[in-house]
Amino acid sequence: MMGRALLMVGWVATGGLVLTGFLGYRVGEQGSLGWHLLAALFSTLLLLFSHSWILFYLIGTGKAIKTAAQEYDLGGDLAAQTRAFKNRSNSWLMLAMVAVMATFIVGGGVATRVLPVWVHSSLFWTTLAIQVWTLVIEGKVLGDNERLMRQVDRQVKSVESDAQAP
Repeated sequence: MMGRALLMVGWVATGGLVLTGFLGYRVGEQGSLGWHLLAALFSTLLLLFSHSWILFYLIGTGKAIKTAAQEYDLGGDLAAQTRAFKNRSNSWLMLAMVAVMATFIVGGGVATRVLPVWVHSSLFWTTLAIQVWTLVIEGKVLGDNERLMRQVDRQVKSVESDAQAP
């Protein structure tokens, strides 16, 4: 449930990123730079929040699954499955965070006329593509993680009920 909520925050932030891009193409109109900057700051921070917490969430649930597997002597290599989830997603999460930060920082260079607009614009489109792809991967990984947690929970309940049976 928590994973889904964080994923939704990521999609909302991506919508903010799209709005930021729209406002960016309107820069030059009266007052539009301020709105562009505000939307960029909001969506960048929200994306960083979402991706960071998904990283922590996968680490935390992986630790909980590993602990339950050891305590209840559950079969299979559940820890390896959680590592596989992190291996599938962590590099994309990090890339998405770096890309959105770079886009924001380069935007400052464009605003001060140190960098050309095309650099910021190209980076924006690249960041948007990375962000959408990362959210797709996150959705799959979080779904797999949630199914594994339910499986472990069922196994733990089964072991506990077997232990209480006369």
